[in-house]
Amino acid sequence: MKKVVVFFAAILVSLSACGQTNSPVFDEFILKFEELQNKYRKIYDGGDFKQKEFILKEMLALTEGVKLSDDEQSIIDGIKANIYYNLACTYSLLNQKNQAVDYFEKSIEFGYNNYYHCLQDTDLDNIREEKRYISLMKEMYDKTNLAVLKQSGGYEKSDTLELQCFTYETPENARMKDVRIYFKLDSIAGNGDEISKILNIMYWIHDNIRHDGSNFALAEFTSIDLYHYHKATGKGINCRHLSIALNEMYLSMGWKSRYVTCLPKDESDQDCHVINCVWLDSLQKWIWLDPTFVAYVKDENGIFLSISEVRERLIDGRPLVLNEDANWNNQSKQTKENYLLNYMAKNLYWIQVPVNSQFNPESRYRNNVNTYVSLLPVGYSRSNMGSMGTITHDPEYFWQKP
Repeated sequence: MKKVVVFFAAILVSLSACGQTNSPVFDEFILKFEELQNKYRKIYDGGDFKQKEFILKEMLALTEGVKLSDDEQSIIDGIKANIYYNLACTYSLLNQKNQAVDYFEKSIEFGYNNYYHCLQDTDLDNIREEKRYISLMKEMYDKTNLAVLKQSGGYEKSDTLELQCFTYETPENARMKDVRIYFKLDSIAGNGDEISKILNIMYWIHDNIRHDGSNFALAEFTSIDLYHYHKATGKGINCRHLSIALNEMYLSMGWKSRYVTCLPKDESDQDCHVINCVWLDSLQKWIWLDPTFVAYVKDENGIFLSISEVRERLIDGRPLVLNEDANWNNQSKQTKENYLLNYMAKNLYWIQVPVNSQFNPESRYRNNVNTYVSLLPVGYSRSNMGSMGTITHDPEYFWQKP
């Protein structure tokens, strides 16, 4: 039952800050739930499973007894899913297998879907051989982001002669020279080989500009302005702006670089993730770089992987090695399971890049016009295809050598 108390606390903090869930009934529910949560926290690390069971059932009774709006109720359902999951863990530890599987099934009914946590949670070891548990785990896996990605169509070679050519701003551009000088990028990059310099710059931006996925920066979208915005306001910037800033830094140093928007299959899912790729002459390919999580990916032999290679390996099950120090804002460590097999598996269904990788590519205040190319699996379509720019199914064109 790892990190459950933290999870409940995080839910309550987010609820308290959420304007649409401030009904008196809901506020009263939060106060009562916090009391039970505090009781649970005090006994969490102990072995008194009966006491844990009692408090969890008190929590469950509290959720059953409250009448809320539809929006509030959906949040309550998420809490119930986790309570049921923890009851499943408790009964598993008590070796009461039927009850454990019953509650595990209830957790899935209310939306629990952290398949990879279930695989690693030793609290469930006593029920792993139960037929119903095995069936429920398969049901959960079939709905995972990785399973959805594996079901995507493939790519195909096509005639790309009429498609746009990708361009990359050169370091001789006066504005790029300003970026290189302002940030003292040669000093940040250091005196190592090419890849160590590239990584050093990514680590620097990760450590010096905070990420906040919910904030749309009120700034011009250049590396210098975004840096000033963060330092002046203390606010973080979203993944797109962070990757745009890093892209500018790489271009100013003379590396061919792109920021890459990684998107989900589900059209109603408004979450996506933006990362970077840089062309390495030594490897003759683009390599995966993510400033939000200061993340990069290697194969089993320690070779850096590209975005396309990571996607292929997710689909066919080949090894992926995430750097050990991948993290969010130097606070939350990232794991391969959560970052690659779950989050990025969702957001690698289709991919988009700007045609022109340049200074200030998506200006907030200037009339900088850019166009985009989207790489889609064969057979995939959306209602807004016309707004996706040029569409291709040809990865060789999309990932061509700069």
